[in-house]
Amino acid sequence: MRNYGYFEEGQIGSVRDLRLWRRILVYCRPHLAWLVGAVLLSLLVAGATLALPRLMQWAIDNYMVAPHLAAGMRVSGLGRTALFYGLLVAVVFVGGFVQVVVLEWVGQSIMHRMRQDLFVHIMDLDLAFFHDQPTGRLVTRLTNDIQNMHEMFTSVMVTLFNDFLKIAGILAILFWMNWRLALVMSVFVPLSIGSTVLFSRLARDRFRAIRSQLALLNSFLQESVALITVIQLFGRQKEALHRYGELNSEYLRRALSQVRLFGTFMPLTEFMGSAAVALILWYGGGEILRQRLTLGELVAFLSYMRLFFQPMRELSQKYSIVQSAMASAERIFQLLDTGPRITVMAPAWQEQPVLGDLRYDHVSFSYDRRKEAVREIDLAIRAGETVALVGATGSGKTTLVSLLLRFYDPDAGRILLDNTDLRHFPPRRLRRIIGIVTQDVFLLPDTVLANIVLDSGAGRADVEKLLDELGMGRFVHRLPEGLETRIGEGGLELSAGEKQLLCFARVMFRAPCVLVLDEATSSIDSASEALLEEAVARAFRGRTSLVIAHRLSTIQRVDRIVVLEHGRIVEQGSHEQLIAAGGVYSGLVHRELEGLARGSGHGNPQKDRYSYLSPVT
Repeated sequence: MRNYGYFEEGQIGSVRDLRLWRRILVYCRPHLAWLVGAVLLSLLVAGATLALPRLMQWAIDNYMVAPHLAAGMRVSGLGRTALFYGLLVAVVFVGGFVQVVVLEWVGQSIMHRMRQDLFVHIMDLDLAFFHDQPTGRLVTRLTNDIQNMHEMFTSVMVTLFNDFLKIAGILAILFWMNWRLALVMSVFVPLSIGSTVLFSRLARDRFRAIRSQLALLNSFLQESVALITVIQLFGRQKEALHRYGELNSEYLRRALSQVRLFGTFMPLTEFMGSAAVALILWYGGGEILRQRLTLGELVAFLSYMRLFFQPMRELSQKYSIVQSAMASAERIFQLLDTGPRITVMAPAWQEQPVLGDLRYDHVSFSYDRRKEAVREIDLAIRAGETVALVGATGSGKTTLVSLLLRFYDPDAGRILLDNTDLRHFPPRRLRRIIGIVTQDVFLLPDTVLANIVLDSGAGRADVEKLLDELGMGRFVHRLPEGLETRIGEGGLELSAGEKQLLCFARVMFRAPCVLVLDEATSSIDSASEALLEEAVARAFRGRTSLVIAHRLSTIQRVDRIVVLEHGRIVEQGSHEQLIAAGGVYSGLVHRELEGLARGSGHGNPQKDRYSYLSPVT
C-alpha cells in the first residue's frame, strides 16, 4: 500500500517550534480580541493579587502595631483597609471568573473548528490511507489529541503568562521591600527552577509513554468491538480478554509511574516552600529584633513566598501540558498535511453527457509496490454492454472495480470513460456516474425513505416511481409503514437480502451511467434474490454494467464473461464459447456444479437453478 506516513503516538512536538505555533495562531486569529481581553484580565488579576500582601503590611504596620494612634483611629483604619482588601479580593474573583469563561469559550470554539477541519479532511483522503492507518489511531487524533489542545488553550496559554508575571512581580517587590531578605529567599529559586526543569523532562517522557499506550488500547478496543461477531463465534473471548488485560495493565503501570513522579515532586515543592518560610522566620525575626524590619514587612514576605511557590509548582505541570499539546499539534497538522493521492489532471473534466463506454488500456497496479494485483489489463466494454468478471479469490476482480471508482490510480496504463482518462474526472463526480452495489451493506438508523434518498433532497414521489420501475414496490409495501418504516437502532431489523435490496434502490435512485455489482447477491436469501434479480435485469437495460461474482448463477444475463487469473485476463467470451474452450471458466463451472451436487443431492430444486451453467446449455 502507498506509504502515507506513520503518525507515531509518542512523537514530541517542541515547545520552541515556531512553525507549529504559527499554525496554532491561525486558529486563534478569529478570537484574537477575546484572547487579548483575557491577557488584560490576567494583568488586572495579577496586580490585585500582588497588592494584597502589601495591603496586609499596611494594616499591620500603620494600625495594628501603631501605639501612637488612638484606638478609634486604629479600628476605623483597619475597617477601611479591610474594605479595600475585600474589594481587591472581589476583583480577583470576578476577573478570574470572567477569564475562565472567556478562555473556555475560546478553547471550545477553536477545538470545534479544528475537530471539524480534521474530520472533513479525513473524509476526503484516499482509501489507501485508511489501509495504512489503524482506525484507533485516527480516533485518537479526533479525541485525545484535540482534548490535549483544548487543555492548552483553556488552562495554560494565558494562565502561563499570568504565572510568569506573578513570579517576576513578586521578585521585584521583594527586592524593593528588603533586598537582604530577598537574597535569603533567592537561595531557593535555583533549587525550585532546577526541580521544575527536571520534573518537566521526566513528566514529558511519562506523558508520551501514556499516550502511546492509550493509542494501542483504543485501537485494540475498536478492533474488538468491530469484530465482536467473530470473537463470539469462534470463542475468542478469553484470548481477547487476555490481550486487553495486558494492554490495560501496561497502561496502569505507566499511569502509576506518572503518579509516583507527581507524588515526589509535589511534596518536594511543599518542603522547599516550608523550608523557605522557616528560614525567613529565623532571619526576619532577627531583623525585627534589630529593628531593621517591621512585622508587617515580614508578614508580607511570607505571603509573597506562598504566592511565589504556588506558580513555580504549577509551571512544571503546565509545561507538561504545553509539551503534550505540541506533540498532539504535530500529529494533527501532519494528518492535515496528508493530501489525497487521487488528483484531477489538468485540464479538469467538464460536465457533459456520459454514454458509458469503458476501456482498460494496459492497466497494472500493485497495493504494496511489490506484487502486482493486476497486470497489463486490456479490456473494452461497449456502452450498454453487461460484462461479468469471474475468477478465484485474489484474481484481481475487486481491484479493477477499485481502479474504476478511483479509490486508487493505476501504476501503469489508463482507464478511459467515453475516451476520457478517468484522471480527468473529479472523484466525487465519477462516483455519481458509476454506481456500485457491494456485498457489505451500510444503512442509517433512519427511515427507508431517508436511506434511499440520503442527501439528494428528492421527494417521496420520485422514490416510489423508481421502486415501481425496478419492480421493488411490493417489497416496500410489505413493510409495516412503507417508506416511513424506521430501520436499524430502535426500529425494524431487516434481513440481509432486504438490506441488499435497499442498497440497490439507493444506488439506482442516482441513475448511474455505469452500474457495478460486486458480490451483491453472495449472501442474499432466496426470497429477496428473485426481487433483486428482477430489479437487476431492469437496471441492466441500456446501461453499461459490470458484474463481479463468485457464485456463477449471478452472471446468466451478461453479454460477455471475462475470466481473471493471477491478475491477468486469461479468457473472455460468452458462456457457451468458454465452456466449449474447456479452460479456466469451464473448470470453475464444473467445480461449482460438483459442489452443489455434493451439498444438495440429485433432483434438488436448488441445483436445478444452476442448470443453465451445464455444458449442454
